[in-house]
Amino acid sequence: MNIRIEKASVLKQKPEAGIELGFGNYFTDHMFIADYEEGKGWHDLRIVPYQPLTLDPSVQVFHYAQEVFEGLKAYKSEDNRTLLFRPDQNAARMKASCARVCLPEVPEDMFVEAVSALVKLEEDWIPKEKGTSLYIRPFVIATDSFLGIRIPKKASFIIILSPVGNYYPEGLNPVKIWVEDEYVRAVRGGTGAAKVGGNYAASLLATKIAHEAGFTQVLWLDGQERKYIEEVGSMNIFFKINGTIIAPALNGTILPGITRKSCLELIRSWGMPVEERRLSLDEVIEAAENGTLEEIWGSGTAAVISPVGMIHCRGKNYTVQDGGIGEVSQKLYDAITGIQQGRMEGPEGWVREL
Repeated sequence: MNIRIEKASVLKQKPEAGIELGFGNYFTDHMFIADYEEGKGWHDLRIVPYQPLTLDPSVQVFHYAQEVFEGLKAYKSEDNRTLLFRPDQNAARMKASCARVCLPEVPEDMFVEAVSALVKLEEDWIPKEKGTSLYIRPFVIATDSFLGIRIPKKASFIIILSPVGNYYPEGLNPVKIWVEDEYVRAVRGGTGAAKVGGNYAASLLATKIAHEAGFTQVLWLDGQERKYIEEVGSMNIFFKINGTIIAPALNGTILPGITRKSCLELIRSWGMPVEERRLSLDEVIEAAENGTLEEIWGSGTAAVISPVGMIHCRGKNYTVQDGGIGEVSQKLYDAITGIQQGRMEGPEGWVREL
């Protein structure tokens, strides 16, 4: 695969070691871009200096939200190797997201090679402090200059990089989540299983309400009955009830998370009882009240594992694990971050070394 590289003549000052990076505040010196045109396909693959995009005001991404995105991370191991965690899974999910909103699909090998080439060029930007990484944001946007709803004839595939710390200020410390029973994130037949920006824009009002009430994130219920648990705003969700780990089943409204998939594969390899099924809010409340709700945690690229110490629903707070970190949550966090950072051997194919 031929990727043209144009290096920046002036490099940015990198964040100093030890600085609180936060999430998504800094961006590296370069970015990847590829263009698509109907009849020509993807072409002009290039890495160029990080810069503003110049787009016509009429492009379809502005008016009809024709875009998809991904999120993954690069890590530095203790012996200074650069590692990617399951990029092939992100490539497959982006391809599926593009298909759902009729954007030109990015070939999976092109996705992985573009990510690898850009990260390799920007290796010096990967932070090495505990809990840090280089966040990778690939996205595809429709760039037709046309006011009208149609399948795009032009598009751009772009990748930017950002050195990051913890997604939540709490880090691995348990978060508090608000069960949302008025607004919904997705409905059956919609775009809930695709990683599109519109899903997140639709979640902001409920998230604002939750934040104002002192909660970190929203726990979404199904859009039809407002009865079954789906996912948290930026994470998939797991429950441990009476010794069994339960993950809401993928049903077309829940994002198929790569970290979620990794958690399930590890849990099964450890011989722990696990179920993927519909889980009602009533079942969770009953378990909280009778003492069988043992753990709740979220999983996602940004936070990896985020234990839940409290849920709020129907005007009442329910404390989980005495507000602390559960055994399974901690074990998953240690295992996944250990594999990501090269401290532990993971299943074959989970780590790509650059």
